[in-house]
Amino acid sequence: QVQFVESGGGLVQPGGSLRLSCAASGFTFSSYAMAWYRQAPGKERELVARIGSIGVITYYVDSVKGRFTISRDNAKNTVYLQMTSLKPEDTALYYCKRLGVPGSWGQGTQVTVSS
Repeated sequence: QVQFVESGGGLVQPGGSLRLSCAASGFTFSSYAMAWYRQAPGKERELVARIGSIGVITYYVDSVKGRFTISRDNAKNTVYLQMTSLKPEDTALYYCKRLGVPGSWGQGTQVTVSS
């Protein structure tokens, strides 16, 4: 059974940092590109960042370029999202998933940026 367990979210002040983790299971992790998505209240879910299967190729949505870094550890079946210089507009529920593969989502981890 494919599963994604996201963690690391929390309440942080503007300008702060957080590191999200996503533990994946139920498939051959190293064979798939992975992505982080987020959904803010009242908005559609959007792709934030993606990373190739061996971690060489990455992509970021314009709004997070230079502030977020996606990485992965294939030995631990885990993908990370390091977030710095956080802004209130980064407030959302963050999810990870295999890129381009349909299926159920994890529970996500809540990130709230507020003073």
